[in-house]
Amino acid sequence: MKSEFWHQRWSEGQIGFHQSDINGYLQEHWRNLYLDQGTVFVPLCGKSSDMLWLRDQGHSVIGSELSELAVKDFFEENGLTPTIEEAERYQRWSSDGITILVGDIFKLRAEDLMGVTTLYDRAALVALPESMRWDYVHHLQKILPHQCKMLLIATTYPQEEMAGPPFSVDEREIRALYKSHWQVEQIFTHNFPDDHPRLKNRGISRMEESVYLIS
Repeated sequence: MKSEFWHQRWSEGQIGFHQSDINGYLQEHWRNLYLDQGTVFVPLCGKSSDMLWLRDQGHSVIGSELSELAVKDFFEENGLTPTIEEAERYQRWSSDGITILVGDIFKLRAEDLMGVTTLYDRAALVALPESMRWDYVHHLQKILPHQCKMLLIATTYPQEEMAGPPFSVDEREIRALYKSHWQVEQIFTHNFPDDHPRLKNRGISRMEESVYLIS
């Protein structure tokens, strides 16, 4: 999956993966991380409103996003005027406690995320095909501070019934991906009923969403 794919999705408005509301799992389970008011990293953040919620809990927020259009929309739609700085590997857009690094997440380095205490992943791991997921997790191992925790939300469904993204990533794969450096705890799972409109609209026979605490 190349960067052109995501640029095209944003330019054509094909952003069904975007949630305009604050994610309910985030609001319900964030307290399980037992966090102080540290800095939260949101990979592949798009224009997620979750960043506003995290900031309102007292956190500084750093997002990473490939699409400049998505980042521009985020600041405009939320009435924020960003300061834009050119760096060697990305643009830095900042306003009111939220900074988004515009560029390829695989070009980020450890010094870019100094001070980060938590990673919130609702739409990063599941946005990547299987062939890229190990590279993504391996990269996180290199750039995240050692004591960083994660709140991860993942979706599982019969992959052959729908072309991602979002892709199906089950518990066994998540444990395999993160086991070398982190402990994985599944803290919540929701199974959608067979007649749920979300399943019918996508032609999926079953789906579940799970929340993981990774530390």
